[in-house]
Amino acid sequence: MRDQSAADSTETGVNVEASPQIFSTMCALDAAGFDADESTLAEMPSRLALRGELLKLQGPATETLRQYYRDHALADPGETLSRYIAFALVVGSPPRFPFLLDHDLLPPDVLVIEDFEEVLANFYREAHLDLRWINVKPEYGRAVERSQSPVRKIVTVCNGYLREIYNPKYGHSFTVYVEPLVGNRANFRNNGNHYAIVIGAGPQFPTDDVRHAYLHFMLDPLPLKYRDALMRKSGLLNIGARAPRLPAEYKNDFIAYADECFVKSVELRIRHLTPEKHEATLAENDRTGFIMVRVFDVQLQKFEKAEPAMSLYFPDLIDGIDVAAEQKHDHSADNHNRRSGGDARRAGEDGARRQPERLAVGRVFGVQRDLHLAAQHLEHRRAIDESQRENRHHQMPGARPERAPIADSRVDKNRSRDEGWRGIEDSEPTLRAGQQV
Repeated sequence: MRDQSAADSTETGVNVEASPQIFSTMCALDAAGFDADESTLAEMPSRLALRGELLKLQGPATETLRQYYRDHALADPGETLSRYIAFALVVGSPPRFPFLLDHDLLPPDVLVIEDFEEVLANFYREAHLDLRWINVKPEYGRAVERSQSPVRKIVTVCNGYLREIYNPKYGHSFTVYVEPLVGNRANFRNNGNHYAIVIGAGPQFPTDDVRHAYLHFMLDPLPLKYRDALMRKSGLLNIGARAPRLPAEYKNDFIAYADECFVKSVELRIRHLTPEKHEATLAENDRTGFIMVRVFDVQLQKFEKAEPAMSLYFPDLIDGIDVAAEQKHDHSADNHNRRSGGDARRAGEDGARRQPERLAVGRVFGVQRDLHLAAQHLEHRRAIDESQRENRHHQMPGARPERAPIADSRVDKNRSRDEGWRGIEDSEPTLRAGQQV
């Protein structure tokens, strides 16, 4: 386990680790009286004992911490935890915990508690958390090891379906942080190119949550890269926005809406449900306003019979969407109840509960991703690339534009599929690396 701010050029982009920053933040919450989930500490007696010690701790920095926590606590404990986890993911190493992002790039919920940096630093010194971390680190290491195999399986299955092999040279990274005291409150964030999900250490690995987050990591660049083509399908949001249960953050942001529907649809295909449960889950997504899950589901059936990697096939997938036909289609719940049978609603709701919408970040990923800034950066990169191509053509008369080769449908384990990620631009530098899966 290494400092989350460290860089490693050999990283695969997918890591499982424990974070001293998250540990320190959770220790502060322990001392402040946060109602953490102790049920996941059965195999971590040292960490459980530490929680008890922190609750009894006395000192000026500790009292300041407790007052700060009371002043900033929210009605929902999950939202309170999410705010502090967000803070822990954008700060550097103890004991100072400096912010790793410029002030203008800090998430809104972190800005609300940005002065927690000094509060935590003072508490860290008073509570001697450096020594306490050394004491519990072996327990965290064992928890990390238990999570590696399920993460590896998720990566293998998702990459196999998408016919992609991630190439770390593009600077993205995906980290699963293991912190037992978050319990079942999984938290997902992405800051620039770094995607992170914080999970507990309970006996039941949160497969749905991690898979959903990983698919965002793999697929988010595509709607941005092909934004213009995708926006031509924006009329579909007018249908989805009619659903009262559609989260507010999607009703005026078609790119975020289409991105979430795309991830949900890929996720559904990967699950290989029975036809009845598959249709019931589509119907439930229709009821909640995510009507493009069904639209993408149809296009993904064509993708499964094709050969290119998803990063190359995505333009064809978009072109296959018939907005006029979908606008004529009845997306009402009553219609899908009739199509799915009497058990559809119950099965669909059961499927929806398994979907990782419970991730405690701006409902479902949309709030924390600044797609507009990323799109501006993408246009800037395109302009640079175009200029470079023109310069090369001036130097080599008659030169033809370079084209990415079509990726083979088989996953070649002996090489990286560079062509699968060619042209998928990044928006921010990688913040941290960790233990690789």
